[in-house]
Amino acid sequence: MASGAIALALVLAACGGGGDSDSADDGGNQKISVAALPLTDAAALYIARDRGLFVKEGLDVTIQPVQQSIQALPALSRGQVDVIASANYVTFLQADEKGTLDLRILAEGVRTAPHMMDVLVPEDSPIKTPADLKGRTVAVNILNNIQSLTLDAILDQQGAGHPTYRQIAFPQMGPALQKGQVDAVHAVEPFDSAIQGELKARVLLDGGSAPVRSLPISGYVTTRDFAEKHAKAAAAFKRAIEAASKIAAQDPSAVRAELPKYTKVTADQAKTINLPAYPVATDAAQLRRLTELMRKQGLLKKAIDPATLLVK
Repeated sequence: MASGAIALALVLAACGGGGDSDSADDGGNQKISVAALPLTDAAALYIARDRGLFVKEGLDVTIQPVQQSIQALPALSRGQVDVIASANYVTFLQADEKGTLDLRILAEGVRTAPHMMDVLVPEDSPIKTPADLKGRTVAVNILNNIQSLTLDAILDQQGAGHPTYRQIAFPQMGPALQKGQVDAVHAVEPFDSAIQGELKARVLLDGGSAPVRSLPISGYVTTRDFAEKHAKAAAAFKRAIEAASKIAAQDPSAVRAELPKYTKVTADQAKTINLPAYPVATDAAQLRRLTELMRKQGLLKKAIDPATLLVK
């Protein structure tokens, strides 16, 4: 993991990130570098790129794929990348509270929706109900983060005990489940459907169910330094993403057409996977649901007003 993070930092530095963000391409467009995960969360980013929404706003956006948004956090704080797309809010809100990142939220990414992420178990698993997860091992992409936060909230509402979490990157969850290294995996799309299809894994629990339905889970984040020094570019990026999110919300086929371009999802698989909700505007009240849940579970030490972090 450490060597991968170092390699990523070198790649991002080579791309020319925030330190060169005043530069423009040959057409005079403002350059912005974006680190993004190969998840449904980032669909608006690619819609904006492919439909010319960034160019329309005078932006030249370079996208650098990463496997975990946390890997790009050091590069963002050092100005080697300007924006992180599909950024897991929990990680970045915690970094802001600790003082390792001066966070600003440009736009919402996605909110939870039915079966956009599921807890999966092997077809023949003895785990039959959510209550059976108590003491079992469940794979999550990052420890003490959005997946354990939401799953614990669901289990609490059902009066069930908590499992033990093990950090395994989404692409490795299927093999880990198949080899019996974990009892269950908490997978998001497109990995969710892929694991079900390849391993005949069984859905034990809908990770987007109450009380976390429609909860904001990821977004497009930057630093206060970038947002203040490049206010016009930040505002232009925000407009482009929100326009693309509106397309995604109104026309899910637009998302399904993009997925094969930046994920390992085939066109046929893209037709059936469960999509998250794409909000057309950033809502501080909805984000407050997340920060209050984080406070309740001890993932934030102090109350925070999300409105103070939003780029206008």
